[in-house]
Amino acid sequence: MIHRQSHRIRAACLAVALLYGCAGDVPGTGDDLFCAEANASVDAFLSGFDAPTDSRYGGTAVVSRTQDLAAGMNAFGAPSDFMSVQLQQFAMLMTLVRLNADLEFEPYLASSWELSADGSELTFALREDVRWHDGEPTTAEDVAFTYRRVTDPRTGFPNSQYWAYYEGVEVLDTYTVRFRLRPHSDILDPWRTVAIMPQHLLGDVPPADLANHPFGQRCPVGNGPFRFIDHAGGQQWTFEANPAFPQDLGGRPFLDRLVYRIIPEKLTVLTELLTGGVDVYLVALPQHAEQIQSAEGRRLVAFQGRNYSYITWNLADDRFSDVMVRKAFAHAIDRQGLVNAIMDGYGIVAHTSVPPFHWAYDPDVDLLPYDPALARRLLDEAGWVDTNGDGVRDKDGQRLAFELKTNEGSQQKADALDVIQSHLGAVGVDVTTGFVEVGTFYQQLFDRDFEAAIGTWNNDFKLDDWSLFHSDADTTQYGWGSIDDDELAMYLDTLMLVPDREESQPLWSAYQQRLAELQPYTFLYFDDRIHGINERLRDVVMDVRGDFVNVTEWWIPADERRLRSR
Repeated sequence: MIHRQSHRIRAACLAVALLYGCAGDVPGTGDDLFCAEANASVDAFLSGFDAPTDSRYGGTAVVSRTQDLAAGMNAFGAPSDFMSVQLQQFAMLMTLVRLNADLEFEPYLASSWELSADGSELTFALREDVRWHDGEPTTAEDVAFTYRRVTDPRTGFPNSQYWAYYEGVEVLDTYTVRFRLRPHSDILDPWRTVAIMPQHLLGDVPPADLANHPFGQRCPVGNGPFRFIDHAGGQQWTFEANPAFPQDLGGRPFLDRLVYRIIPEKLTVLTELLTGGVDVYLVALPQHAEQIQSAEGRRLVAFQGRNYSYITWNLADDRFSDVMVRKAFAHAIDRQGLVNAIMDGYGIVAHTSVPPFHWAYDPDVDLLPYDPALARRLLDEAGWVDTNGDGVRDKDGQRLAFELKTNEGSQQKADALDVIQSHLGAVGVDVTTGFVEVGTFYQQLFDRDFEAAIGTWNNDFKLDDWSLFHSDADTTQYGWGSIDDDELAMYLDTLMLVPDREESQPLWSAYQQRLAELQPYTFLYFDDRIHGINERLRDVVMDVRGDFVNVTEWWIPADERRLRSR
């Protein structure tokens, strides 16, 4: 049920009536009514704006990926999905702040912010010209509502730790909101990551129902530069330019429409890019890069991404609880060779979880280089030797043999399994490989039902590994790499509480060194993010901030536009 009916929604019932009749005549009184009223009110508000006259306005761009938007346009949604979050941040919704090209914070929905001298209060002043797509103003009540829901355990928001050091919120007036917090680092970053949600539409929805509310997949109402038009499940999403987007923020986007098309096979996406069916091949396979680069009218965009791949070991297993064994595994795997072999060089070796683009990255951390001879010596010292000459090390009657598995659907991970199996086999480790359906795979990690597994994390600009490695995180959902080490725990407890970056840098360096020494994960590589672009789509900027960072500025020359609906 909609929390507050505006005069626009009541008037828009006339539009709903054309299909269903009004009020009690609408089929169903729950989700159907919500979506009918929400969509009609958006149409009613946005239909009264004049068409732009600049020649850059117009046309449809089609971007394609193999997967649907798991979280849709619901910032409360779970599971969290990086592509969903990007389209929320840059297209449908708005965050309070964003990063500029120098990775510095700048206002977005907020017009300004102020941090008290003691770091205990953060006050945002909001722009007063941003309206939800149904015409309602975006206010401080929406910000407070979003905060209360993402920090409410009943909502099940997957990254509630973003606000671990926040302690409360107060609405000062219609466009001013204040947060109470403990002083800590990167206090603004949660408000770059999570988009603000509409309180007037979702305020009456029970927190436990928010993640699966029809708002996210069937009738999202945003306040960003694009509005929602349609979602054909498993096929595509369609967004349209928002003519009411503030001129001070660039006004309506140049494109008329942005289509996100789901094509299950990457080879098919490549073919569609080369034949003109899609304009952007998102997350292209490295082996497709050369073909994209050599095709007329196509170009490749490649930049350092935020994903890192790793091997996690079940540290409750005696074979993996010995740090000497884990170090031996790291020395046995040629990680640069892995990057070259399975990613055609589009990546960089990872030594810890801290990516090279991060301000705290320390390039002088012990690198644990590829050294099979050292790996063999470490295994010998740990008591794992081949006593019977079968080529596999053993200890106390147990062979050094285990299953290394990963989720289905990733050719990159499948190739990595084969390479790692070979490298570990060369030092006397018998590795079998396995694939598990993606949902089951992560549930097995949550349940600690694995021996060793290859996983991937998407890092954020605010880097907090507490839930991954802290000794107290062993029973939490993501704590399968939790390790009992007082020094590491001290760093994890302290890093977020030092607001000054210069002051915290020695701690960050010490943390990275300790993480490399302990090897709770065998860190493999950070992969580059690769996209293929049809050059008819102009002024596309993509970088570590995201794939849609300037989507409002994408445009297509008038003589290169054509019907793109599928």
